[in-house]
Amino acid sequence: MGATVPTSEEPPKPTIFSKIIDKTIPAKLIYEDEHCVAFHDANPQAPVHFLLVPRKIITGLSAVKDEDKMLLGHMMTVVDKVAREQRLDSGYRVVINNGPQGCQSVYHLHLHVLGGRQLGWPPC
Repeated sequence: MGATVPTSEEPPKPTIFSKIIDKTIPAKLIYEDEHCVAFHDANPQAPVHFLLVPRKIITGLSAVKDEDKMLLGHMMTVVDKVAREQRLDSGYRVVINNGPQGCQSVYHLHLHVLGGRQLGWPPC
């Protein structure tokens, strides 16, 4: 992908997601609290495809620290709440892309939540 991979020594830089969070870039949020926001993916890969993004800029899963445990746990409960609000009662998939070979394109941790149809495996 074309994104520059941040190093652990660099302070996190603003991302498109942080600009959505601070409302510099308009987006229709489907969920918002003091820890995270959710909005529909601009390039959906399923009938329902939303992103859940922490307000705190964590560059990726590899950059998570022990201090982030509560935030990540909170996000897991929010995923299910928003999925139910989006009528994904029959199931959904949660994906985290991490690093260049994991196809991470925005270096701000985010969860993809996909559903609304039968999803295949492997997810190619």
